[in-house]
Amino acid sequence: MTDDAPELRASDADRERVAEVLRDALAEGRLDMAEFDERLDATYKARTYGELAPITRDLPAAGGAQTLPATSLSKEAAASGDWSGRIVGGEGSSRWGVAVMSGFQRKGRWTAPRRFNSFAFWGGGEIDLREANFADREVVVNCVAIMGGINVVVPPGVDVEVRGIGVMGGFDQREDGAPGDPGAPRVIVTGFAFWGGVGVERKVTRAERRRLKEERRAARHELRGTAEGPSSREEIAESHHRMLENHRDFAHGLHEQRRRERREDR
Repeated sequence: MTDDAPELRASDADRERVAEVLRDALAEGRLDMAEFDERLDATYKARTYGELAPITRDLPAAGGAQTLPATSLSKEAAASGDWSGRIVGGEGSSRWGVAVMSGFQRKGRWTAPRRFNSFAFWGGGEIDLREANFADREVVVNCVAIMGGINVVVPPGVDVEVRGIGVMGGFDQREDGAPGDPGAPRVIVTGFAFWGGVGVERKVTRAERRRLKEERRAARHELRGTAEGPSSREEIAESHHRMLENHRDFAHGLHEQRRRERREDR
């Protein structure tokens, strides 16, 4: 996909995903510190997909940066109500997660399978679908939490149905039945919770929050610039000029009055 559209501008989220791949490669010993620093510097200087692609092309991260445009473009499509770019078919890149007195995470760039099974016993798990692709239009997330907890995070626009059963525990029902975007995937959260809980929440990504924050900041700045535009500044300058002229006239008049008074005293 990168080779098909190398001229497209990369986003901050794209650069962050490449940086994450580099950090994983450093931790696994695939890169030494010098290579990591060099590639990370190139990542944050990159402006297009064509510049990002070579940085992780030799790293085993689902094709490296070649998958970035598909993910980024699909997120743009999701924002406009078209989710077809994120329903990719296939078997999914991960099918299960287990936490026994420990924890697990599935997050970032991954493909959610038609059925994802998870189990937590005296531990916790997180299944984050915000940046995920989907193997089918409907995916099932099966959660079994025994004296533990599992949290499912979905992006805005996804249709969510919660079917789990809780015994001295519970499933979060706040997102159950919330209408999704036309063509959006459907996520069914099911399973069993005993002295434990399964949370379901809808959130945007950190990069998206930053983007929205920057947009709001830019809008406020533009609004202030309009309120204090050239005409307003010119009016303020003209008022200030008149005030100085009045002050000079007053001072000159006072000076002349004192000169007359001194001549009369003589």
